[in-house]
Amino acid sequence: MNGPLRFSSLLLAVSLISPALAQDYKLHTFKKITLTEKFYSEGAFYGDFNKDGKIDVVAGPYWYEGPAFDKKHEIYPPKDFDAAKTYSDAFLVYAGDINGDGWDDVITIGWPGKETRWFENPKGAEGHWKAHEIHPVTDNESPRWGDLDGDGKNNLIFHTGGYLGWVTPTADVTKHWQFSKASKKGSWQRYTHGFGFGDVNGDGRNDLLEAKGWWEQPEKHVEEGWKFHPVNFGQGGAQMYAYDVDGDGDSDIITSLQAHGYGVAWFENTGKNDKGEISFKEHRFVGAKPEENKYGVKFSQPHAIDLIDMDGDGVKDIVTGKRWWAHGPSGDPEPMADPVLYWFKTVRSGKAGEVDFVPHLIDNASGVGTQITAGDITGDGLPDVIVGNKRGAFVFIHETKTVSKEEWEKAQPKVYVKE
Repeated sequence: MNGPLRFSSLLLAVSLISPALAQDYKLHTFKKITLTEKFYSEGAFYGDFNKDGKIDVVAGPYWYEGPAFDKKHEIYPPKDFDAAKTYSDAFLVYAGDINGDGWDDVITIGWPGKETRWFENPKGAEGHWKAHEIHPVTDNESPRWGDLDGDGKNNLIFHTGGYLGWVTPTADVTKHWQFSKASKKGSWQRYTHGFGFGDVNGDGRNDLLEAKGWWEQPEKHVEEGWKFHPVNFGQGGAQMYAYDVDGDGDSDIITSLQAHGYGVAWFENTGKNDKGEISFKEHRFVGAKPEENKYGVKFSQPHAIDLIDMDGDGVKDIVTGKRWWAHGPSGDPEPMADPVLYWFKTVRSGKAGEVDFVPHLIDNASGVGTQITAGDITGDGLPDVIVGNKRGAFVFIHETKTVSKEEWEKAQPKVYVKE
């Protein structure tokens, strides 16, 4: 089944490595591929769904054949949602070989508070994919797919019934997966924002992250037995990450402060206080006003974040942007503003707490959904970017070109000066 495609090129600027250490100057370019302009999904992901050795993309009810992405296939019957009035039934999408048959399957997390399903790859046969329910109630607007418990297999990480936790595949993966409770019962509800995981205290075990603090994974799991460490990480934003942002050897926290407001920040790990608790200092680098960003960048509704090394310098960068019409054309700050998509290059100064995030615009007519995915889908070593949202579904193919020093310098973001 062939679908409409629209290609455009957008030139972006950033050095692949510092020009002071290089003999050439490189600019990043992103080729924009529009998979669809219809609203099917708030998320998108990638995998090799036909086993041809080339990476494909999945967004909602369709998967698109790479590398051209000009041929689409139905996974399940599509619904065309009204972006101004409603939401989709696919808030986040992941992929992986669930049943161990060697073929990538698709995981679709639906409306918060409803079921999560995985769709079984038919191994090249035509027709819709068979759906299996992972869990009947998946709460939170940023559930995660990753190896939380350290057994080498991915888990679905979320909260349900007021408990933070995760599910592990059962012997029969077509049946409901086993939910493990990390926390005691709390007040989290279906639309809670801000969630993640990572090793906060450096003990080699992944901890849970949420807007009110972090939950420490014990050496041996005990139901409802993870220790809570209260920290104010904002009002609840997007995906959260534990990562050594400033390069001083400990884990900092990356998050957006308010999914339907303003604020992207990192929280510096400043060491333990007199009570033995890790303290954090907020560093906001995108806010409600241009002067809150060194380069004058501002946007609202940072509802999705990914963390990846975009330029190959060994340091992970931040990919995020504005969610468009999260609650329709009114009701949120600046609903009609351009749905921008950025990556921010992490530039360390060598001193703890001192980091610059250099903004590079990927696109101004797509933005993020409740998910944004960065990964190398072309095999050239450069992370590409995939989004699904109320504007449609898009792939941004990451390329570079060598330019003169003068052209490189002209293209760099300029420091903001308030008039």
